[in-house]
Amino acid sequence: MTLPALLLAVDSHQSEVAETLISVGEFLVIFVAARVLAELMVRLQLPTILGELVAGVVIGVSGLHLIVPPDTQAQLSAWSLSVLGSLSGLEPASVQDLYAETFPNLKQVSEIGLYALLFLTGLESELDELVAVGAQATTVAVTGVVLPFALGTAGLYYLFDVPLIPAVFAGAAMTATSIGITASVFGELKFLRTREGQTVIGAAVLDDILGIVILAVVVSLAGGGSFELAPLLKLVVAAGVFVAAALFLSRTAAPAFDWVLDRLKAPGEVVVAGFVVLTLCCFAAQAIGLEAALGAFAAGLILSGSKHTHAIQGTVQPLVALFATIFFVLIGTGMDLSVLNPMNPENHEGLIVAAFLLVVAILGKVAAGWSYVSKVKTNRLVVGLGMMPRGEVGLIFLGLGSQAGLLTKSLEAAILLMVIGTTFLAPILLRLVLGGQSGGPDLDPLAEIPT
Repeated sequence: MTLPALLLAVDSHQSEVAETLISVGEFLVIFVAARVLAELMVRLQLPTILGELVAGVVIGVSGLHLIVPPDTQAQLSAWSLSVLGSLSGLEPASVQDLYAETFPNLKQVSEIGLYALLFLTGLESELDELVAVGAQATTVAVTGVVLPFALGTAGLYYLFDVPLIPAVFAGAAMTATSIGITASVFGELKFLRTREGQTVIGAAVLDDILGIVILAVVVSLAGGGSFELAPLLKLVVAAGVFVAAALFLSRTAAPAFDWVLDRLKAPGEVVVAGFVVLTLCCFAAQAIGLEAALGAFAAGLILSGSKHTHAIQGTVQPLVALFATIFFVLIGTGMDLSVLNPMNPENHEGLIVAAFLLVVAILGKVAAGWSYVSKVKTNRLVVGLGMMPRGEVGLIFLGLGSQAGLLTKSLEAAILLMVIGTTFLAPILLRLVLGGQSGGPDLDPLAEIPT
């Protein structure tokens, strides 16, 4: 072997060692931090998801810089780069470049956690229960989209003199509801199958569909393109067809799935067959322009009538415990809390706008809890608070706005603070409102929560 070839082989080996160290180190840091904070939250009687988000903040761009999303322009801590560099034989700059290249893999793994969580949420939902609260969920979803969007856009445009397109974009970011965070909180509190829980989950799904439509319009306008009705109608029709197909299959597909599963003999047949349905639904949703997350929920709903539902739940829950943790921690790692510093004059405008957006974001969703008519007594505050967290969906909106160059630094900081505030407040407020109540496994699925 020639000397140049030998040097190339050595460099390649060092890069492989560094990539392995980075990947293993990421998982180690995430799981240890998440577990420590989750244990603390349990002892404080707070949802564990809050601990995972805080863990992300601690190890992310606002804390130790052990895990930093490349799109935040932040660097890994000098200590991390030095350790990884010395172990792999690479320069710190090379380690940082490798980290930026491998981070998308971590993000993809985290998305598996989100899809598994929503799949599990669908499995734990009953179609009859969702249909029973369908009218209420639709009203909650529409109100929870229209109020924050209208009030946020109008307030920014008229009160703060924000140009129309950035104001519309910020208003659109306020329409989001993080179905992942909502499902996690209700599942942990064992209120997922109450009337309130089913109303919120149904509304959150519709919220995502409405949010996608709004996002398509806003991105088109932001890109300088003219507004075209045909693509928008196509997207609306696609969403309607997808939801109708999911509802139809949830009534008819379970027996066929059971027939196939009963004839599989190789180990792991339950989880593999379930994930085949999950990936097919995610693929179908993404292919017609919807979010893959909606497909994951639809897959769970389709299999909720299977006689193997409990077995599927048992195999999926460990995957959720592992990979959904990564998803929620990564949300926290990208939150830059430096924008909260009132001592920095550059933050003042953003803090004022953020206070306005946060109030509107909270009131708009909470008001949605009073927007429906129901003959059964329900805790409307729980419904409104369940719709409140923006989470990863709000961050997606923010990221698109930043990439398009639509947002000033102050408006970008204000939207980020709105997302952070609603994401952290929702689990805390739900726990306070529900107190020591627990739905329990034998709770009537459509029972009310005492007010």
